[in-house]
Amino acid sequence: MLEKTYQPSELEKRIYDAWEQAGAFACGRSDRVAAGAKPYTIVIPPPNVTGSLHMGHALNNTIQDILIRFERMRGKDVLWQPGMDHAGIATQMVVERQLVENKEPDRRAMGRDAFIERVWSWKEESGGTILNQLKRLGASCDWSRERFTMDEGLNTAVLRVFVDLYREGLIYKDKRLVNWDPVFQTAISDLEVEQKEVNGHMWQFAYPLVEGPVDGIGEIVIATTRPETMLGDGAVAVHPSDERYKNLIGKMVRLPIAERHIPIIADEYPDPEFGSGAVKITGAHDFNDFEVARRNGIPLIPLMDSQARMIVTPENNVPKHYEGIDRYEARKLVLKEIEELGFYRGVEEKIIAQPFGDRSGVVIEPMLTDQWYVDAQTLAKPAIKAVEDGDTVFVPKNWEKTYFEWMRNIQPWCISRQLWWGHQIPCWYGPDGEFFVGHDEDEAKGSIMARTSL
Repeated sequence: MLEKTYQPSELEKRIYDAWEQAGAFACGRSDRVAAGAKPYTIVIPPPNVTGSLHMGHALNNTIQDILIRFERMRGKDVLWQPGMDHAGIATQMVVERQLVENKEPDRRAMGRDAFIERVWSWKEESGGTILNQLKRLGASCDWSRERFTMDEGLNTAVLRVFVDLYREGLIYKDKRLVNWDPVFQTAISDLEVEQKEVNGHMWQFAYPLVEGPVDGIGEIVIATTRPETMLGDGAVAVHPSDERYKNLIGKMVRLPIAERHIPIIADEYPDPEFGSGAVKITGAHDFNDFEVARRNGIPLIPLMDSQARMIVTPENNVPKHYEGIDRYEARKLVLKEIEELGFYRGVEEKIIAQPFGDRSGVVIEPMLTDQWYVDAQTLAKPAIKAVEDGDTVFVPKNWEKTYFEWMRNIQPWCISRQLWWGHQIPCWYGPDGEFFVGHDEDEAKGSIMARTSL
């Protein structure tokens, strides 16, 4: 007797199990191979091993499933390749939180090997929720071919591509600004940063001219939402067309508290109509300032460690009592000391955009670090040409404009992370700090020996 209401949980599982047992989703079936069936393949965008299915996954995978089932019914040898991403930051975060909850030693006390073993254990027990949810939705992947981005074979492929691109000059090491997460102590991508509007302040400080007034001007007033960064200023910039400051370009101002002398430079970056028209340049802690500093040969002066605590170095000349204090405590101290020194010129309350780590929830700090980059600009050229020549078509066509805007202004892609869980950069360092890239340690050692024998 039929139930009055449809019970999908009862029927759908039985139907899906029958499909799987019959090999309905399998690629390379003998009947299709024998018939010379054309191949048709989609690699599933690998969901995170830590995640759960959301509407975006459901929509995206439904569209893929429609295409896969359609081509399968047309007689093609179809492969919908399933797999999961190891999700470096997210997975490491989950396991580290477990250690805290269980009152166990943290990863540093545990050691790298033991921690990685713990992550693999978690992955086997708890990972893959999304793939099980996809099965529940009826996704017709060939589950016999399921892969994981940290599988031995895929790890080998990643290392091989890294070495090949490095040797072609498309991967390189550089010291640049990155989005730095002080909680996870790693660089993160732009996609992992959430810009939020928050209530903030714009504080105004005065930097006195070292040689005294020029044309009646004895100080330059700057404005900042991050007072603590003024300790790392390398210059003050004004627009070359700004008549107020034309006779000040090249002069030096005294940086309060740090007591360094820094130059007034001309650059297109400042807006003469905004505030005083002069901006502080902190190249090691602001993305726009970094570009200004590089254009004008201004020193990049780091102020913070990996946990966003203040550091004291001969280069920054920050007073000793700032050493080790958090950036926000440093902000309070800077404001207090600027006012005591008589260089405080006011504050304005305003809404500001702040970058937050999407997983840590803390404000991201632009940080000058050594990282590995891909030459995305070179790699983008064939992709741009494909759309220009009509080989790739956007529907609707107006999305071409957005695409070209992205691709023609693309920045170097930071691919390294300061994590324990994930693919390790295939790079080894010699006793003098020189590095050697190779597929394995033996190959790297061979490069070291060859170099030292020259």
